[in-house]
Amino acid sequence: MKNPFFHYETETEELVLTEERVKEQNEIILWNDDVNTFQHVIETLVELCHHTPEQAEQCAFLVHYTGKCSVKKGEYAKLRPVCEAFLDRGLSATIE
Repeated sequence: MKNPFFHYETETEELVLTEERVKEQNEIILWNDDVNTFQHVIETLVELCHHTPEQAEQCAFLVHYTGKCSVKKGEYAKLRPVCEAFLDRGLSATIE
């Protein structure tokens, strides 16, 4: 039996966990422009992404006709220098 002279309060502490999904796979997106030639894009893809010439040509056509193409996937830290190299060569690229 509870004592009527004491007032009991119960505090409930609620822990709310939020889950933040860290992207394990990022990708370099190569964007279309009106400046660079197909040959330059193909040579750069072969050099930086180690694409075969055929694969690089297909990516170049995708970039030209659809406006963009995912050209390399991986961890952000590994993609960043590759993306910067695209930019240094005058191509438009982002990591998403």
